[in-house]
Amino acid sequence: MASFSKMITRTDTEKRLSVPIKFLESLPPFHGGHAVDFQARDENAEVWTFQCSTRKNGRYKKPVLSKGWRAFASRKKLKVGDRVEFYEARNQTTDESPPCYGVRVEREIKLLGCRIGYAPLLSEIEPF
Repeated sequence: MASFSKMITRTDTEKRLSVPIKFLESLPPFHGGHAVDFQARDENAEVWTFQCSTRKNGRYKKPVLSKGWRAFASRKKLKVGDRVEFYEARNQTTDESPPCYGVRVEREIKLLGCRIGYAPLLSEIEPF
């Protein structure tokens, strides 16, 4: 799988995540359709189902993650400037097994208003 990372924009937090066209090559086959579902496991081993869709018509496919993305963005409290990465995870089963993906989020770190780096998003601990 061609992994990719992206800095989060306002559209990404409110509507959908646009993804590089190269990402389509690594997803399960679309079988003539314009959308495909896939699952990715986050840093807390939670499995998320996403749908990657493309334009039905037109010269450019413009792939986006829509279904499942807003719930993920909301749960992770993504903000403009954070970074998300999708990558191929190792699948220890057979070659016939469906592809296994991972997703991780990194929070933007600022000092005096300037971005100085990113830190892994740690799971929030629920109060008792």
